[in-house]
Amino acid sequence: MGTVPEPFVLGADRVAGHLSAQRLAAGSARPSWEQKIHAPSTLAQPIAALARPLVFTNGVFDLLHRGHVSYLAQARALGASLVVALNDDASVRGLGKGPERPINALEDRLAVIAALESVDLVTWFTSATPLERIQSIRPDILVKGGDWSVEAIVGAAEVLGWGGAVVSIPFAHQRSTTELIRRVRASE
Repeated sequence: MGTVPEPFVLGADRVAGHLSAQRLAAGSARPSWEQKIHAPSTLAQPIAALARPLVFTNGVFDLLHRGHVSYLAQARALGASLVVALNDDASVRGLGKGPERPINALEDRLAVIAALESVDLVTWFTSATPLERIQSIRPDILVKGGDWSVEAIVGAAEVLGWGGAVVSIPFAHQRSTTELIRRVRASE
């Protein structure tokens, strides 16, 4: 099993720092996973209510695995709120991941990601890149996985231009949805 990596060891003071002042003052519970999912057209109000600094990431998140969960926890640790934008089904097919992808439809992927405690809000995008979503949300910190150099991250120039930061998080666990699918098919 091994030891827990440092980003996952959160003391009570760090955890409290991640809660918005409004939630602490009101004594309200975290929203349910259903309340975390927002259509792109309805993002303005829920984004304005999130605590800053706001972290943004995006991806397919088709078959959730340890790599995804650890990555999202590390991304969340960089700020006070984490917004995740998912590729819609058509944009996943445009990524060249194979004709059977996504395995899970957008609705199911949204629900699974929203159920994670590290995630504060989930939305989606229909274009080839999340640039429009990044520009409308204006995150303080833009994050992608270690397979992306900071210079190659879509939206990096824009986020840096308004004074934000861009981070490429190294993989703590080498996992891949494509590899999982290959292993399942090989076992049949």
